Amino acid sequence: MKQNSEKLILAACSGNKQALEQLLIVSQKDIRRFARKTCTTSEDIEDVVQIALWQIHRKIGTLKTIKAYTSWLFRIIERECYRLFRSRLSKNTETESNLENITTHDSDLNLRIDLINAIMTLPPIYRQILIIRDIEEYTAPEAAKKLGITIEAVKSRLHRARTMIKEKLTSQIFLDK
Repeated sequence: MKQNSEKLILAACSGNKQALEQLLIVSQKDIRRFARKTCTTSEDIEDVVQIALWQIHRKIGTLKTIKAYTSWLFRIIERECYRLFRSRLSKNTETESNLENITTHDSDLNLRIDLINAIMTLPPIYRQILIIRDIEEYTAPEAAKKLGITIEAVKSRLHRARTMIKEKLTSQIFLDK
């Protein structure tokens, strides 16, 4: 570990807010890299990065030694990836059992299920903008203000989200035939 990082960790542990903010920025790259190796989906990676950063922010003061920081951080990531995996596994099992109990074979119902599943597989930034614009029916300027991004970013993300949904649904149709 670099000496600068050790100083940041030490300062953050002692309550220095600026050092903590800088540590969160510096650590994000390592968190994301390790989460990519550990998590099963890109959605989980984004969630784990946020959870890990939040845990650092909340519990950095409980760290016993500077040398323990990296292993502590990686344990957080492993634990959260595993938790999200188990959660998804149980949800999929519940969803499958609930879907088996549905007696209707209405094509509208099947389309809705496919659409919901496709939306749930979107990366968080695309799922969020799709829900805000197409379900909650915010205007582009309202969505931009709510998310703190530009209108162009709203349009770009929404276009990408819709394209991803279209590709997912199209591939599903071909797999069902």
